[in-house]
Amino acid sequence: MALAIKILVLACALLAVAMATESADDEGQQSGRSRVSDEQLNMALSDKRYLNRQLKCALGEAPCDPVGRRLKSLVPLVLRGSCPQCNPEETRQIKKVLSHIQRSFPKEWNRIVQQYAGVP
Repeated sequence: MALAIKILVLACALLAVAMATESADDEGQQSGRSRVSDEQLNMALSDKRYLNRQLKCALGEAPCDPVGRRLKSLVPLVLRGSCPQCNPEETRQIKKVLSHIQRSFPKEWNRIVQQYAGVP
């Protein structure tokens, strides 16, 4: 059970990083990436349709947009327990997204854990 929870947390961290990348505008560039404000993140988290689209992409149930493709490209890194691309602010935002997904989308959270549990 602990492994499944760890894997789920990592998968959702990918979603958070992908959402942060998508939500950012051209201001606040850091190392070639856009900074995501807390306001932008809150707006993304309040958009259930957007979140459902990203979760369906992660579960292989719908086509992926650029955020979903980024999510899938980060899966191997996150499942290894590292995100060398994440700065401290992104890490804090990832934790916020994980908490939101667990509370607001418990079924999808469990399905993501089950789907990615077998990924090395």
